[in-house]
Amino acid sequence: MNIVWFILIGLFAGFLAGAVVKGHGFGLLGNLVVGVVGAVLGGFLFSVLGLVATSLLGDLISAFVGAVVLLLIVGFIKKKGA
Repeated sequence: MNIVWFILIGLFAGFLAGAVVKGHGFGLLGNLVVGVVGAVLGGFLFSVLGLVATSLLGDLISAFVGAVVLLLIVGFIKKKGA
């Protein structure tokens, strides 16, 4: 059941991050990829800061922050390369 929650949180976090950073989502698969990679990145960043998500809302916030950071990094790299 944990993998199902991980995927659902990643999907929702990817959608939210896409809406905040780009103004729209990336479609179902794009939101899922951004959210899942963002969840991993967010978990890493939160652990570096000494923070731990202990609830569903905490997991969503962590995934959202990671997804936003991911999109900002990708946008910066694209801008620099263009």
